[in-house]
Amino acid sequence: MEFFRIRKDIPFMKHALVFNAISFITFALAVFFLLTRGLHLSVEFTGGTVMEVAYSQPAELAKVRETVASMGYPDVQVQNFGTARDVMIRLPVQKGVTSAQQSEQVIAALKAGDPAVTLRRTEFVGPQVGEELVHGGLMALAMVVVGIVVYLAFRFEWKFGVAAIIANLHDVVIILGFFAFFQWEFSLSVLAAVLAVLGYSVNESVVIFDRIREAFRKYRKMNTHEVIDHAITSTMSRTIITHASTEAMVLSMFFFGGPSLHYFALALTIGILFGIYSSVFVAAAIAMWLGVKREDLVKVAKKDEDPNDPNAGATV
Repeated sequence: MEFFRIRKDIPFMKHALVFNAISFITFALAVFFLLTRGLHLSVEFTGGTVMEVAYSQPAELAKVRETVASMGYPDVQVQNFGTARDVMIRLPVQKGVTSAQQSEQVIAALKAGDPAVTLRRTEFVGPQVGEELVHGGLMALAMVVVGIVVYLAFRFEWKFGVAAIIANLHDVVIILGFFAFFQWEFSLSVLAAVLAVLGYSVNESVVIFDRIREAFRKYRKMNTHEVIDHAITSTMSRTIITHASTEAMVLSMFFFGGPSLHYFALALTIGILFGIYSSVFVAAAIAMWLGVKREDLVKVAKKDEDPNDPNAGATV
């Protein structure tokens, strides 16, 4: 399905150097903020206190979150578990305050608003758990990166694999750069969004690369940058439909999903927007700089083929 069809190819690769320069500057700024400000890690990574409290009636999570935040915990995580009356509260570490003191202060504040609330369990999640989660997250990211490169190298050509992974890691670093600059809380849900963006972006890259291969087979008189321009132009309608529908779903989570989905949806939004840019423009441009050519994707015609055959020089 297409909303529109562009008859004349847009010369995207004419401005490939500009696209790559913008990408490099954005990437460099993201790395700078990561090094100078660092990520504001959540309780899962840094350790903290986990409390489970029970109400006599369905709990108002917004009210609970507001009460705990007023005590100096702006990044507190509050969510239901089990039933609507059971609430889990995750508190970050505070200097000079023990886990027991934190739980006592919080339950006292909650009882002031609802005397019927009871504390069921409290425990301290130590830094060792946080280190294990960081290690597991990095291992997951590394496996995704290796898998993407191997997949694209087998399906297309190694130059496409390198171009795609550079462009997609560029998206990941930019997401992290946003979180470092604004000091938004980086939690496991955000890490999940980052991994999702990797898969989402590589899907767009695969579509573009597939069109490039088709164009190399179909248009033998086109040079490399003309083929890439045609491939990107021919997928414009599909790109708009796909990303607009996905972003509509993500924005619904952002505006109506509550605080628990806020940063998850925010990371996805940043990833989708930059994923469109990098997958459509940057990855293709890098592949062009790496010297991808017709012979990399299409078998050379045999000598006894009829030169007047429009399909000569290409394989189906």
